[in-house]
Amino acid sequence: MSNRPEPVTAELLRSWGLPDPGDSKKARGDVVVVGGSRSAPGAVLLAGEAALRVGAGRVALVVPASIDAQVGVALPEAGVFALPDRADDPLPAALAGRIASADAVLVGPGFTDPDETRATLRTVADAGAQRVVLDAYALGVFPDVPRRSLPDELILSPNREELQILLGRDPGDETDDVREAAREHEAVVGCYGTVADPDGRTWLVDEGGAGLGTSGSGDVLAGAIAGFAARGMPLHRAVVWGAWTHAVAGLRLTDRIGLGFLARDLTAELTPTVRDTLRA
Repeated sequence: MSNRPEPVTAELLRSWGLPDPGDSKKARGDVVVVGGSRSAPGAVLLAGEAALRVGAGRVALVVPASIDAQVGVALPEAGVFALPDRADDPLPAALAGRIASADAVLVGPGFTDPDETRATLRTVADAGAQRVVLDAYALGVFPDVPRRSLPDELILSPNREELQILLGRDPGDETDDVREAAREHEAVVGCYGTVADPDGRTWLVDEGGAGLGTSGSGDVLAGAIAGFAARGMPLHRAVVWGAWTHAVAGLRLTDRIGLGFLARDLTAELTPTVRDTLRA
């Protein structure tokens, strides 16, 4: 196996294609986003909208009860569930059932308390989530949660600081580090355009730009990955598609309006980016 990652191009993605959307929203995948806090309520909104923008059919947002009403108004396309007041309490039956039946569950955007995040991640795993994406604070507490308690189909979407936590050491060569994290944690790992499968296969999305360094950009990326994963494709393809779509959407916005676009602009740009990638 070559030590160099495979470059990701529009031609590669067209050769992979996307799953048939079917004839209903259920056929396009059901995403559950678990996160949010009073100080960061927008993260779950960005992630949930991004999942819809890349083609997922349904989204539910699971947030603290203190913000559930506001979140529901802000994203009327999503179902909204409230987390228990105590993070380690069992989930209500309806919520646990939604998590167990979801095609992808994203945990982490907008959480700000490590203890609550850790307890919630364990509770989500106990509910029977089948395909899980971890982002933000969920990556910070991930080393404290036994890997065997999480599903086999697991995606980790760290930034470089979170990658350091996953490795338990200072980072070195990014390709080698992402491969090591994927192998050690038996998960598909995507970090700043480098994507690795636990079997060692690696891809590089060499796109993006300074415009992506804006508040909420990572939430959009995580939501896009979850949206693609919910559509039923192999996990590594979901992460590659998510990384490409997020990066190219940023390039398109930079070209059109310049540096300073918002993460909410990125979500709207995801849909035409996917369309144009398939058409090019």
